Amino acid sequence: MNEIVQFVAGNPEAALGILGGALALLLLLVLYLLSAVSSLKSRYNTMMVGAESGTSIEKMLLDHIAETRQVAEENAKLREENARIDALLKTALTRVGVVRFSAFQDMGSDLSYAVAMLDAKNNGVVFSSIFAREDSRTYVKPIEGGQSKYTMTKEEEQAVKDAIASAE
Repeated sequence: MNEIVQFVAGNPEAALGILGGALALLLLLVLYLLSAVSSLKSRYNTMMVGAESGTSIEKMLLDHIAETRQVAEENAKLREENARIDALLKTALTRVGVVRFSAFQDMGSDLSYAVAMLDAKNNGVVFSSIFAREDSRTYVKPIEGGQSKYTMTKEEEQAVKDAIASAE
């Protein structure tokens, strides 16, 4: 420390030159920092106020949070509705099998038919219509678990099998 004091006492002009240079360097550093802070402040203000819309980022974030909550509520309602529809579809007659056939040798064109309509648990009905020259007959048999407690014709059985296979 004594050496610095002796140097300054012996060379005041050099000491002033060094201090002046350091002062100029510090002044340039302060000007650069002021410019950088000004640029950052301008960018910050633009971000907080909004460049074009005039909406602050804080308001935008709050709006997005509210919108996200609303979407979450709507999704919950849609999930409930989807579950309700799934339950309803399990009871709907969605499996269908159709078999056309000629009930009598002298009748062509497969005018007789058997139609099975089943739900997801293979419960439903099978309709049969036997077409003859003089009359037609229609039958309906309940189906539970893919079977009927009534005797079925081979065409009715095939219609039930086709209906069950249509789900796969």
